Amino acid sequence: MGEALVDLVPASGEKQLYRAQPGGAPANVAVGLARLGGRSHFAGGIGADGFAQQLEQWLTGSGVDHSLCRRSLLPTALAVTDPGHDGNAYHFHTERTATFDLSDLSPEVHRFDAVYVGGLAAILEPAASVVASTARAAASRSLLVVDPNVREDRGVDAQRSLKRLRTLCEEADVVKASDEDIARLWPDRDPEASCRRLASGGRLVVMTRGARGSTAYALAREPVSVPAARVKLVNSIGAGDAFMAGVLTWLSAHAWRLDLPAGQTSAMLAYASRVAGSVCAQSGTEPSMSHRL
Repeated sequence: MGEALVDLVPASGEKQLYRAQPGGAPANVAVGLARLGGRSHFAGGIGADGFAQQLEQWLTGSGVDHSLCRRSLLPTALAVTDPGHDGNAYHFHTERTATFDLSDLSPEVHRFDAVYVGGLAAILEPAASVVASTARAAASRSLLVVDPNVREDRGVDAQRSLKRLRTLCEEADVVKASDEDIARLWPDRDPEASCRRLASGGRLVVMTRGARGSTAYALAREPVSVPAARVKLVNSIGAGDAFMAGVLTWLSAHAWRLDLPAGQTSAMLAYASRVAGSVCAQSGTEPSMSHRL
């Protein structure tokens, strides 16, 4: 549940030219799940402009059910991407868009094995209140999965957004976040200590560190770490979302068990890393079909 928007990405070798590609963390995860062989539903807001048609074709072509989306005559939100050596910066155009006009799906969450929330829709109104309500319902009737995806931009109230994301993480059954996001959410403690504290509440917590790999924390067990998959980097947009889709695909195949033995946890992280690597090795945000379980 969340946003499907359009990323405007600098075209390779062309100054002043941007390429429009489908995006939005929750939509990326839904597409990743479908491409990895799972059944996924996307619940967002879809407008009536040309970008909305592009998004709808992308979701449909990937096998994602989007019947839960809310329709609107408003335009689609845009994210202008500024790739750099230290990651991707984004500048968002979100006001008065269909992207954040969502339906409260609290009564529907029992139908699903897991409900994912995160991204901009978790912090920007009018979507944020709807996401929070649906997430609370999912925490009690399903499996709530959260990727905070901390975003900083002129239109984002930093203090309010961090508070909302911390609340979602505290309510979640599964939290996947980058080390940078964990540090922003809890700046007064070491990211590893924050992950251990979250895991002590019965959660599965996965922290990614980019090229330095990932670590899983579960209950009182020792953390499990794996290195990142080695690839020639072409693109990093959507890599974290692909990793999330890999984790959920693995958990789905293992009956949504969150207290996996160390060996299976390591295998899960390695699989998710390969899925993320398949995105990094190409343009676009969809993982390679060869990484189906």
